[in-house]
Amino acid sequence: MADKGMADEAHWLDRLFSTPHVVPRRAFLASGAAVFAAASIGEAGAATGASGATDQDRAYMRQAIELMRKAGVVDKTGGPFGVVIVRDGEVLAAEGNSVVRDNDPTAHAEVKAIRAACKKVGSPHLKGATLFSSCEPCPMCYAASYWARVNKIYYAAAWPDYADLFDDANISADIKKPYAQRTVPVEPLLRSEAQKVWAEFRNLPDRAKY
Repeated sequence: MADKGMADEAHWLDRLFSTPHVVPRRAFLASGAAVFAAASIGEAGAATGASGATDQDRAYMRQAIELMRKAGVVDKTGGPFGVVIVRDGEVLAAEGNSVVRDNDPTAHAEVKAIRAACKKVGSPHLKGATLFSSCEPCPMCYAASYWARVNKIYYAAAWPDYADLFDDANISADIKKPYAQRTVPVEPLLRSEAQKVWAEFRNLPDRAKY
């Protein structure tokens, strides 16, 4: 009976996260990059033109691009990625990627900048802030921006510009697949026991909220 419940649960999760059509990882770059590039370049054009970006916005982006070059080409602390976070005309954080230097796969420029900015303002939220990234944020960095409540993201280079070097687009496609088909398989385990902790947490009057 327990096995059936687990199977039903996994089936439900697969249905929830599945899509009608998924492009295989390696076939994506071979056959779909041109279409994806056109769409992303269109988005990039909108971000730098019709959205109303100012000369000051462009100055902040150039600073992010300088950090990009410093991280990836000069200091070689990680990939060529740089980020500047600004709110009300104040630079809250400016960081470059340091995955290689720190042996930390999460040391992306966006994540580091969000951590530094949140520490500076004393809050897990950066409401009203704009994040200038030298490159289109990967799924992890977009999620971090989402949780930080960043108001807007500008990016320079798009995923297709470096798809031969980094897996951003592949990860985006991968997380849309059913759990069992992902590069890192995912399956539920002891869900009912975890649900009990959620019930406890939900009833705490002073529970963490963010």
